[in-house]
Amino acid sequence: MTDRDEFLAWVDSALYQAEQALHNGDADPRRALWSHNEPVSILGAWRNAYGQREVAETFTHLEQNFSDCTSYTFELQAYDDVVDDMAYTAGLEHISTSVNGQPRSFTLRATQVYRREGGAWKVAHRHADMVTE
Repeated sequence: MTDRDEFLAWVDSALYQAEQALHNGDADPRRALWSHNEPVSILGAWRNAYGQREVAETFTHLEQNFSDCTSYTFELQAYDDVVDDMAYTAGLEHISTSVNGQPRSFTLRATQVYRREGGAWKVAHRHADMVTE
């Protein structure tokens, strides 16, 4: 299996499961996949965060507001392991979940940057925004 194949398998399994869990109100799987090394950042559909403290606060905020995910799909549009220990994904996240107890469905354009740390892929940056009709 090539590095690209291994990366894509990780995206399709661990990363997918972490995002689904977040939209069910559990950010722990996402926390486990994020880098604990600076710099980390989020330019998010819900809020922005720079550095470990703000990223951790954002995860807590999201898990407190999301629940009852009925559907999460990631439509991968582009990806690559760019240079040895760096990679990215770009795609659409189609989500049906409850936000503050109210059912909602929405689509996010999401781009993430990853770095390999200790042999494992970790998220270092996320940019997401709402797709509007």
